[in-house]
Amino acid sequence: MTENLQNGFAAMNLPPVLVKNLAQMGISAPKPIQAKTIMPFLQGRDILAIAQTGSGKTFAFSLPILAKIISLGTKRQPKTAAALILAPTRELAVQIEEAVRLASKNMHLRAGLVLGGVSRLRQIKQMAAGVDVLIATPGRLMDHVREGNIDLSHTRFFVLDEADRMLDMGFIRDVRAIAARLAKRRQTALFSATMPKEVSGLADSLLVSPLKVETAPQGTIVAEIRETVYAVAQKDKKEVLTRLLAQEAFRSIIVFTRTKHGADTVGRVLAKAGCPVEVIHGNKSQNARQRALDSFRRGETRVLVATDIAARGLDVPGITHVVNYEFPVEAETYVHRIGRTGRNGAAGEAVTLYDAALEASRLRAVEKVTAKKLPLDPLPVLAAAVFPNSEKPVTAGATVEMGRKAADKTGVAGKKKRFRTEFGRAKAAKAVAAEAAMTDRQGADRRRRYFASGREKPGRREGNVTARPGWRPGAGKMFVEPGRIEPGREEAASPEQKAGKQRKSAPGSRVLSRHKRRAEAMASAGAEQKARRWSRRK
Repeated sequence: MTENLQNGFAAMNLPPVLVKNLAQMGISAPKPIQAKTIMPFLQGRDILAIAQTGSGKTFAFSLPILAKIISLGTKRQPKTAAALILAPTRELAVQIEEAVRLASKNMHLRAGLVLGGVSRLRQIKQMAAGVDVLIATPGRLMDHVREGNIDLSHTRFFVLDEADRMLDMGFIRDVRAIAARLAKRRQTALFSATMPKEVSGLADSLLVSPLKVETAPQGTIVAEIRETVYAVAQKDKKEVLTRLLAQEAFRSIIVFTRTKHGADTVGRVLAKAGCPVEVIHGNKSQNARQRALDSFRRGETRVLVATDIAARGLDVPGITHVVNYEFPVEAETYVHRIGRTGRNGAAGEAVTLYDAALEASRLRAVEKVTAKKLPLDPLPVLAAAVFPNSEKPVTAGATVEMGRKAADKTGVAGKKKRFRTEFGRAKAAKAVAAEAAMTDRQGADRRRRYFASGREKPGRREGNVTARPGWRPGAGKMFVEPGRIEPGREEAASPEQKAGKQRKSAPGSRVLSRHKRRAEAMASAGAEQKARRWSRRK
């Protein structure tokens, strides 16, 4: 391995055109994982490698595959692929395809990309002509296999990248189904950052006498990454994050959140503060995610807010900071998150906002995986957040809450706004009460005039007020059932009462809406008192 590191790729029996392409990409010396795997793979060995993110494993399996396809010189067949590389996420698949395309320049090889969230027609057209290297995600590839768009029985090289991530995402069943359709005589390489029991069992079923390679212990963090943990209450994280990202040292940042909703919320907060930001997560279409990544790579966007779909496979040069808005659920994900910075020997910093009341157990889990204690640093004094090309500072004491029209602010302006809001609510409540009181008075006056006119129907007496049979305070309509007419009142009963039909209320009373009936019933007692007083005056 030492000889390979010193002499570079020229000592690995790689085709000259491949070595030339690597030199044009600025890659002259292999990394440890590449030095340990390229030669054995060229010799026909199966590979089982434990490699951390950012270790250079993409070229560790893609370079020997390209070299072997060139040496075989077989002609492409329709609907076939000479090599298959499976990746768990779309972002990782796109990155692998880009690396293969750059490395195979001027080699007359064809690479295909199959993943979800984009048009299927283009993928079908690619596979119909046949490809040399097919990079795919398991779910979409299985769809094409079932529809007969691709025949994997001629695939002689198979690579499973990020096997532990596929296990977490539930792709193991699809992986086994795909592997069962591959050529019986094939060469397989499995790469994983961790080696849980399920992944070990999968490796036993796919690999034949593999060479086991491990470049660093699981949970190893690159030495170039400086880790910082700030104790911040959950309710203050938005403000602290906004002020933190406005600092000059934060030039290219990825902010990781646990949930898609959290990513959207953080993205809106930063956008409102004037920060150039893009958001990617599983609910975004592949085209939208790719546009966001391209904008971030070009430097048009300073901040990329993402869920853990970008924790693996995202290789963007020049990322200065990774911010964990909260600790991930899986401790191993922390290692993959912060591995987005400090790549290729560059320095980087990982900042975590930690709420001790909610995340103490997750902090301990991360410390166990990384085998080191994360010290809590005091939160520095942060000035008001003013981003370039933004004239909107986030003032002290402000809590930016997106989705609400008003922000909870301190100071004179905030007090005036709260006063206006409270005054408006009190004024509206008084208006509703006044309207209800007016309705009560109008209804009472109408009933008083009606009963005083002498037009009331014969019925029972309630005090000095004559009431119709079945009438009750607040009732706008009366329903009379047959046979329920009071004894001795048969002659006075109307035909509608005798037939048991609905009869409208007498003139002067009105049908009240449901939400006003209670107020009408409460006012009935006062109406009766007024009627009795009027009767006595008469």
